[in-house]
Amino acid sequence: MPVTLLGAAEIRALAAELDVTPTKKLGQNFVVDANTVRKIVSVAEVRPGDRVVEVGPGLGSLTLAILEAGATVTAVEIDHRLAERLPATAAAHGVADGALTVVDADALRVTELPGDPAVLVANLPYNVSVPVLLHFLETFPGLDRGVVMVQAEVGERLAAPPGSKVYGAPSVKAAWYGPWRLAGTVSRQVFWPVPNVDSVLVGFRRDVEPRGDDELRRRTFAIVDAAFQQRRKMLRQALSQVLGGSSAAASALLERAGVAPTARGEDLGIDDYVRIAETVAVTGQS
Repeated sequence: MPVTLLGAAEIRALAAELDVTPTKKLGQNFVVDANTVRKIVSVAEVRPGDRVVEVGPGLGSLTLAILEAGATVTAVEIDHRLAERLPATAAAHGVADGALTVVDADALRVTELPGDPAVLVANLPYNVSVPVLLHFLETFPGLDRGVVMVQAEVGERLAAPPGSKVYGAPSVKAAWYGPWRLAGTVSRQVFWPVPNVDSVLVGFRRDVEPRGDDELRRRTFAIVDAAFQQRRKMLRQALSQVLGGSSAAASALLERAGVAPTARGEDLGIDDYVRIAETVAVTGQS
């Protein structure tokens, strides 16, 4: 029996059955267009046999599209009603036993995932999208690629290059794990309810070789946070408190790392920040 997808009428009926009123707090703008969920699965290059984790499956429209492609899915859902209902929805749409596992939990607190997924596919709300992505990339090193649908502002920031207007701390932290790209736009009209913001698809692929261990990552991220806490300030000023306690000490360390003390945080790429963090480790200065 082939897997079938949810239609707009069934999605509304499921929401009514579960007494689910889409809320901004949980980012519950449900996708009601089959072509859109198939597009996400296609952009994510989901293949038969892939092990996929989906965060926030909601009523299951994207979940079924992933399963239709022949993948197995571990779905992490914070809403107990939705988590409890999803397996029955999947079974009614032709999903084979064992193809779907539902984890009823807050994605930001999940530290183990059944099935060892290697692909992340999700529709993430604005307020948790970056924290969830960084948490999953940090916690699950087996995730080697993924595509997520997010608000345009978030997607553009994640994929932004150094020096661009929207480049920020999330851009640098995401780049620690590998390159990110904008992978398509999504019409507002495919959502219910229709949001008042645009959405995009953003994809990532994890670097084959990690940039460093967890200690270096934490040190790098602390420097990134300090650099972007005071945008448009020279690094010798912005980093003075985390690099020796003075502008002079920060300048000396930055020069040793091969970074101009007069540069600004938004001018540096991830490799520059890693060099600063490695120099801090070598000198023992903080």
